[in-house]
Amino acid sequence: MLKHRLIACLLWRNGMLVQSQNFKHTNSVGNAYTAVDFFNVWAIDEIVLLDVTRHTDDRVMFHQHLKELSKRCFVPLTVGGYVKSSDEIRTLLTEGADKVAVNTEAVRNPELIKESSRIFGNQCIVVSIDAKRNDKGEHEVFIDRGKEPTGLSPAEWAKKCEELGAGEIFLTSIDNDGGRNGYDLKLTRSVSEAVDIPVIASGGVGDWQHLVDGVLKGSADAVSAANIFHYSEQSTKKAKDFMKNAGIEVRKPEFYVIDMPRRPKYVI
Repeated sequence: MLKHRLIACLLWRNGMLVQSQNFKHTNSVGNAYTAVDFFNVWAIDEIVLLDVTRHTDDRVMFHQHLKELSKRCFVPLTVGGYVKSSDEIRTLLTEGADKVAVNTEAVRNPELIKESSRIFGNQCIVVSIDAKRNDKGEHEVFIDRGKEPTGLSPAEWAKKCEELGAGEIFLTSIDNDGGRNGYDLKLTRSVSEAVDIPVIASGGVGDWQHLVDGVLKGSADAVSAANIFHYSEQSTKKAKDFMKNAGIEVRKPEFYVIDMPRRPKYVI
């Protein structure tokens, strides 16, 4: 049986990491280099780095920093934000990403999922799904940084993404994001049970019990957190110990020396 992963989500804006609450990114909480160094030491399983910069003109800076960040990162690195083409995916992979997350463009042009999974392999393609409850109280997929409703059911959209070749779903509850009250378990469970590919739960972690709930009650394959790691000195090892004590199979921590040579990256 595959073990459950613990994933750190880092939100990048104009060279700094920011806190998120209901997809509003206001407070700066440090820089990505320090965070990656700490997560290397803390034995996180994977890192998701999302560019939430307001202006796409700043993408040059993001690409420049990604090359350096990837050299310091000793765990699988997923990168997303403003990804609109297979050429962009190729660039991110050659700059050090192990996987690339697509969101808005996947909805607007679903063939991007099919094309990119064919070129790079579905293990590289993660579809990021942002969802919140609409006026009818039903979960709905939103795009363009949570501003544009699509009319799509998260579970049905996830199934379509799997059919098109996505290798993983990164699922975020906009309603719960930053609230520290736990994942939207109903949303997480509905998507997890709709697909056979891994689903990563995101949005709302306030304590370690929420990670356990994401797996046991939400049926997620992996759990992700952001703000709790920025505002807590507790290591991811403690989070894993808590999950293990709750009966969840987690990956054994592996600790890295920060200045050791970067492992070779996949080059297209």
